[in-house]
Amino acid sequence: MSATVVDAPAPTAMDRVRTFTARRASVLPTLAAVVILVIVLIGAQAEFGNFLSPRNLSALLLDHAYLMVLAVGMTFVIVTGGIDLSVGSVMAFTGILGSSMLASGTPVWLVIPIMLAGGAAIGTLIGVLVQYFNVQPFIASLAGLFLGRGLAYVVSLSSIRVENQPILWLQQTRFLIGDWYITPTGIIALLVVAAGAVVMALTRFGRTVYAIGGSEQSARLMGLSVARTKVLVYVISGLCGGLAGLLLTAYSGAGYPRNGIGTELDVIACVVIGGTLLTGGRGYVLGSMIGVFVFATINTIISFMGAEQSWTHIIIGALLLLFIVVQRAIVARSDRRT
Repeated sequence: MSATVVDAPAPTAMDRVRTFTARRASVLPTLAAVVILVIVLIGAQAEFGNFLSPRNLSALLLDHAYLMVLAVGMTFVIVTGGIDLSVGSVMAFTGILGSSMLASGTPVWLVIPIMLAGGAAIGTLIGVLVQYFNVQPFIASLAGLFLGRGLAYVVSLSSIRVENQPILWLQQTRFLIGDWYITPTGIIALLVVAAGAVVMALTRFGRTVYAIGGSEQSARLMGLSVARTKVLVYVISGLCGGLAGLLLTAYSGAGYPRNGIGTELDVIACVVIGGTLLTGGRGYVLGSMIGVFVFATINTIISFMGAEQSWTHIIIGALLLLFIVVQRAIVARSDRRT
């Protein structure tokens, strides 16, 4: 007798969706951020009629280039399961330090490396406290926050105007592509995003960052460089803080010791909305960029409406709560599968 072969039923669309969500669960929060960004843009265009103009969309990157750079560094830190509350203060310190040095006649080719080194130094201090002194990242970075803000006030208690043309060139120059434009600050921000994405996805260091966030003990047993990597992610975050200080100084044309107050919370919100889990182990630099664009778009919509900017934080807070709930559901589902 010949055996009867029964064909398996063809998978339905719902089956394909379940398969995709099971295999790509870590991507879902980032996809959700993309969907929200598209919905917000369409809604703004429907409300205002000219929101999606090239000039207005180009301004999103122009006005938030420094935030995008900070988000890249924060992504590295949060993926390891840490946090960095110092980024706003580091940005203020390096900005006022660079402005003061430029005002005193220090050449720009020396000022920029010193600004970057200042941010990296604070990041190194935080990383050493976390790794070698077992200080909780929240406490260590809080100490870095106070250190950066205190150093900014030591440099100057008032704003220092920047008149150095190479610095101002970063913001004032427009590279036109039809009706679109981009500034050197925007190009720098996008290059930082590209570099961060490549490092996270294609290098041993990036894989180690993910491994530490997934299970630090397992990463140690696999022989990965846990100690060096944990310190380096804070160095990267501090370096991004120094670079953000340069971009913000170019954008505002001055250094100010009170710059960046509350910016660390905006950065964390952007990174989480972009799909990075606060518990670590999952996240994408490109997702953080999407989170920044969501934040920037909401901020611009509030300005178009003429409403108080406090509504930006209310809406971002609601989105943040939503994304944390979604992330917890994804993690719980993954745990049940394992």
